[in-house]
Amino acid sequence: MEEHFRTAGPAQTTRLGRQLARRFHRGDCVALVGQLGAGKTALARGIAFGMGLADRRMVSSPTFVLVAEYPTDPPVFHVDLYRLGDAARELGGLGLEEMLSRGVVIVEWADRAADSLPRPRWQIDIAVTGRSNRRLTLRRID
Repeated sequence: MEEHFRTAGPAQTTRLGRQLARRFHRGDCVALVGQLGAGKTALARGIAFGMGLADRRMVSSPTFVLVAEYPTDPPVFHVDLYRLGDAARELGGLGLEEMLSRGVVIVEWADRAADSLPRPRWQIDIAVTGRSNRRLTLRRID
């Protein structure tokens, strides 16, 4: 089953993330797929806010740190695979299983390691349909 959403700008993408956060629980992996600038980080920010993160400044693309942990209940782990050379191989070294045992894991650039991500998982594909417009497709991958 797929669900489709449309947003017009980063603020709406963040609001959608807040709404979707109600579906995610400890042990869930949320794989975000979309081109550079599609809104993956805005969506991740919304999910973190929807799970209880109070400080907006805490959520930015974790490209240079690879993993950011946000103090929510359960914790949200924000992973960015963009800079990994062999993301599928290097994913294991990030401690994904431990993160999933403790909280919700959001993975940006998930398509770089799709075969190595856990199943079942949520996947959100973000397509750029205009300067600020996006089409998001949510599906469960078993």
